Amino acid sequence: MPEEHASEGEVFVHDVVIVGAGPVGLFLACELGLAGCSVLVLEREPEPRSPWKADPLGMRGLSAASVEAFYRRGMLHPLLKASGVHNDPGANPDADEPAPPRSVGHFAGMTLDPAKVDVAALPFRLPSPAMEGVMTNLEAVEAVLSERASMLGVEIRRGVTVSAIAQDDESVVAQAGEHEYAARWLVGCDGGRSAVRGLAGFGFVGTEPQFTGYVVLATIADPEKLSPGFNLTPTGMHLRMPAKGHLGLLEFDGGAFDRSQRPTREHLQAVLRRVSGTGVTLSDVHHASSFTDRAMQTTTYRQGRVLLAGDAAHIHSPLGAQGLNLGIGDAMNLGWKLAATVHGYAPDGLVDTYTRERHPIGAWVLDWTRAQAAAMKPDPHAQAIQGVIRDLLGTRDGTTYVFEKTSGSSVRHNLGSEQPLVGRNAPDLRLEDGTRLGDLMQDGRGVALDFSVDRRLHGSATGWESRVRYAAGPARNDLGLGAVLVRPDGVVAWAGDRDPDREAFERAASQWFGSPAT
Repeated sequence: MPEEHASEGEVFVHDVVIVGAGPVGLFLACELGLAGCSVLVLEREPEPRSPWKADPLGMRGLSAASVEAFYRRGMLHPLLKASGVHNDPGANPDADEPAPPRSVGHFAGMTLDPAKVDVAALPFRLPSPAMEGVMTNLEAVEAVLSERASMLGVEIRRGVTVSAIAQDDESVVAQAGEHEYAARWLVGCDGGRSAVRGLAGFGFVGTEPQFTGYVVLATIADPEKLSPGFNLTPTGMHLRMPAKGHLGLLEFDGGAFDRSQRPTREHLQAVLRRVSGTGVTLSDVHHASSFTDRAMQTTTYRQGRVLLAGDAAHIHSPLGAQGLNLGIGDAMNLGWKLAATVHGYAPDGLVDTYTRERHPIGAWVLDWTRAQAAAMKPDPHAQAIQGVIRDLLGTRDGTTYVFEKTSGSSVRHNLGSEQPLVGRNAPDLRLEDGTRLGDLMQDGRGVALDFSVDRRLHGSATGWESRVRYAAGPARNDLGLGAVLVRPDGVVAWAGDRDPDREAFERAASQWFGSPAT
């Protein structure tokens, strides 16, 4: 039903239209729905199910930061159930000290040893039910998010292809066939070949590809000729997955394969033989797709009333499995800011902090994937680099460094504070009564945790109680702090010492949550 917003008697069908019902679009829709926004999601694919979303082709790794996002919105257990994970990823969330990770992935096909991660060196790490990453698939992620979005009143329309966008100072309209969808804001979450990005005129810059990659599900006549796992060779790379017939291939051909065509069995077999140096035979190919390491990013994430998130804003190779996690981070960062702007209580310029905070992280991910592509190139220079990297990954410092980067624990937004926790993803602080920060964040509000003996911030926090949840009491591990203010996306906005300053808290709350209620 249309919702009336009474600025000048105009009627907008929705507060926000999201184009794209993948994980990023659905997560953003849930964030906006949780904040009470009217949301419509438009998806060009007529059906949600696809072999490219189910196992094994749809298999994805969620980083610790992404798992924590699901945890903080009460969706961790449904995600684990849908993913077939029978135990929570946190080894023991009630322990006094965090456990080491059980897996840490790879860098440029070189597998890391989780036993070499120096847990004590990881910044502000506390035990949590969402300590580690999770292997899942796109079908499971989308099913959990779709169900939550429906519960929050989000409308999803499938088989809708957006062909034009028009906007003015007050609204934006998406054209799809004979239909128009009007809203206050529109967000493109429609993937690497985003229609929204082109229609809204976003600048898109970066580097051209060095390789063509392939994901294949095939019947292999002689699988014993291929070693399991990652195999870097003098001609490329091949990856034999645990699932029968599931392969990944890289050939450094400058991205020459015509990706508008489906790769044939003959082509894939020829590539596999070249990069593996074997005479392996593919009897049949059931599913196949191609990708490159083209690395591009929009120059801004906002053009007027149109914003971008996920692959619509940045594309890169899947090396390191960063894409889905980067997109979920975009959605978490943007959701509460856009909702506050819709409801009219956002401080000036809040929605523009989305680009300011997320663009540098996207640029870093592009460089991270470029570095891996450079190290995998089949030439003597890259092979020499591989030797150096293998030596580094054989050390605790080297493995810990890579784990920090891939898990998201090293991410810190520049919020203008020298306090080392500010700008970081908040650890799962826990009060002595057992209440965890993650428990307090499920309604989408910010959180003020007050550990001071006299509940110093209680009077100040009441001014923002509709936007910030206040909780007080001694903490099981307060990290030497007296209080913290955590934004709805889990980022620490302010941290006070043992004797927290009320005025400093109030300034931070005003900066991120607008003027206090009177």
